Amino acid sequence: MRHDAQGTPTPHQEGSRGPLHRIRSLPLLGNVPGDVAASLVVFLVAVPLSLGIAVASGAPLIAGIVAAVVGGIVGAVAGGSAVQVSGPAAGLTIIVADLVTSYGWRVTCLITLLAGMVQIGLGACRIARAALAVSPAVVHGMLAGVGVTIALAQLHVLLGGAPQSSALANIAELPRRLADNHTPAVAVGVLTVAVLLAWPRLPGLRRLRRLPAALIAVTGSTAVAAAAGWDVERVDLPESPVTAWSGPALPATGDLHGVALGVVAVALVASVESLLCAIAVDRLHEGPRVDLNRELVGQGCANTASGALGGLPIAGVVVRSTTNVRAGGRTPLAAMLHGVWILVFIAVFAHAVELIPLASLAGLLVVIGLQMVNLAHLRDLRRHREAGIYAGALLAVVVFGLLEGVVIGFALSMLISLRRLTRVSVLTEERAGRWHIVVQGSLTFLGVPRVAHVLRNVPVGAHVDLDLHVDFMDHAAFESIHSWRLDHERTGGSVDIDEVHENWYEQRTRQAPPEGKTAPSGLARWWAPWGMRGGFDAAAPPSGLLLSGAREYHASTAGRMQAVMSRLAHRQRPRALFITCADSRVVPNLITASGPGDLFTLRNIGNLVPPRSGEPSDDSVGAAVEYAVAVLDVPSVVVCGHSHCGAMKALLEGTGDPDSELGQLGRWLAHGGTSLARADHARLESAPAPEAMRTLSQANVVQQLENLLTYPAVRRGVEQGRLELSGMYYDLESAEVHVLGADGAFAPVPTASEAPEAPARSGPQPTAPLPGTGGGDAAAASGRTP
Repeated sequence: MRHDAQGTPTPHQEGSRGPLHRIRSLPLLGNVPGDVAASLVVFLVAVPLSLGIAVASGAPLIAGIVAAVVGGIVGAVAGGSAVQVSGPAAGLTIIVADLVTSYGWRVTCLITLLAGMVQIGLGACRIARAALAVSPAVVHGMLAGVGVTIALAQLHVLLGGAPQSSALANIAELPRRLADNHTPAVAVGVLTVAVLLAWPRLPGLRRLRRLPAALIAVTGSTAVAAAAGWDVERVDLPESPVTAWSGPALPATGDLHGVALGVVAVALVASVESLLCAIAVDRLHEGPRVDLNRELVGQGCANTASGALGGLPIAGVVVRSTTNVRAGGRTPLAAMLHGVWILVFIAVFAHAVELIPLASLAGLLVVIGLQMVNLAHLRDLRRHREAGIYAGALLAVVVFGLLEGVVIGFALSMLISLRRLTRVSVLTEERAGRWHIVVQGSLTFLGVPRVAHVLRNVPVGAHVDLDLHVDFMDHAAFESIHSWRLDHERTGGSVDIDEVHENWYEQRTRQAPPEGKTAPSGLARWWAPWGMRGGFDAAAPPSGLLLSGAREYHASTAGRMQAVMSRLAHRQRPRALFITCADSRVVPNLITASGPGDLFTLRNIGNLVPPRSGEPSDDSVGAAVEYAVAVLDVPSVVVCGHSHCGAMKALLEGTGDPDSELGQLGRWLAHGGTSLARADHARLESAPAPEAMRTLSQANVVQQLENLLTYPAVRRGVEQGRLELSGMYYDLESAEVHVLGADGAFAPVPTASEAPEAPARSGPQPTAPLPGTGGGDAAAASGRTP
């Protein structure tokens, strides 16, 4: 296994040794204290959740415990994730409840067992990543629909009644249930819900708040019910799990078709939910990355064992996995031990579990169900214009059922994707007799009528600059444009076709149509690194790569740039001073879609701006700031940080000995001490590494904006309203830019429809106070890109 510079194991391509070697090499004893502590916390979360999901599924209560134990132990031993915790999942409740109602519990166990075998087969065929082809909007919408359905059903249990046959029936029956039931069970359920909602928000008691809210709510409501002597229905576990065991049984002959559909449904939903959970949890830690195929095999082994032992279906669970990482779990040992603790607890304290009122578990499930409607997911999907898929899948699950909802959501996602793939826009501008037409999108036969209509309206004899910003052009589109071009040129006009991305038109005219959407070498992927483009030898020395790049520039770009650069040659009037890190992965002109002459760029390690009177002084940065503001009169100064910044990591770990070989680097990073203090170094040490890095990088941007105000030219420009200060943060993994808002938080760049209308007047605009500096500082935090 390869390691990075810090010694952390990194994923590698699986060769002849296969994924099994890789997963077996996951360390089990490298973090024993942290894993033991995390396993106890996850165990406290898992017990009430497992019982509640068993209740909601209509299964024996012991089935939830069996699934939790098997998911913890077998899922961790056989799986491919270092930190994922598996167990009974709320996302499978509707399927299980329907199977139990239709075929009985023992046949449902057989379905779970067979679904596990299907998962093992899928993982062995190494097609786990195919499950990720399902749109996250469909998955999150499905889970939200399941959550609403669970909440509606369990609300009736909380109110002392029984759930109805469907979500719509539960809604129709709810008014009568609210009016007619005022039993002690209602008080228990309401108390549970109140504690669940209030516990994380209680002021003070910081250490106590580390205890899981679910444990506190269920324990508290159980204690109140016992102390008050309320007659409520409670958990009923079998006296002897061995004698009460009910394993899988064969279905009736007429049920085979439905059982087969149930196997496919459980296998697919559990697989997709587990794989998406594993990928999401991977973002919270810096250990070995998940092996998706091995994880799918592990989930299959867990489901096979759970079905054979009479347990619920199993999947990776976000709540437990996230709790595991945040509590310090870093290896599969934490998940394994959490299963062991559950087994020991039920064996020793079964009588204590039987004191829990069912209404308390119902209240827990109501809150869990509502929390499955994750508004953060909805906001992210809305920014990508996929909220309609989410809402459609949610409503379909609630109204029609889980499988129907998934099918409807998948169909919606396919229709929207097809519309986007075939969408084309045509922009036209006429200046001094020259027509500039820009075609963007995928140019297929569906877009030909629109493009042809615009082209046919161009006056005879006009000069046309036609820019094809297309990622695909089919034969019908080529024929339409080419025939129009020939006709237009025959009548005295001229056409200059410029292809910004792939040279579809040019290659078609040479009778060499490109294959699919493969990017040709050269201009087609000018923004990609050398090693990802054709025509460049990644093994060549740096000087050779630079010469290859210069040759490509002269061949494809220099001629087009000559007119632009000749106008800029004698004077520059940049729109912004852009201060960012020297990191090779941050390309200012790329992430701001700017060109030559737009940005006066200042780059250094950590995008630091030492205060003007700071020690040691730095004339280089100060000279660039003063020249940009006082001489070039830029209207904007932007400080842009980024994720995975080596300078911020060095600050977190300590800058080192200033007299060492990297002494100058250490002395330079000393300028970042104020950023470390702003971000609260002690708090960062207790946070997960990715979160700490992000927090420090963003705090560093705010601190450098404050440091800029120590320069008289900057402060004077801000006070006079001529200069705007802005903060940006570039996330390398998502390739998205975030901007600093007036509330001091970084948020994604709003879409064109979300952005406020531009003011009618031109020139620098009034700015908001810089977060953290108080109202006296008139620096902007609007985060507008230059």
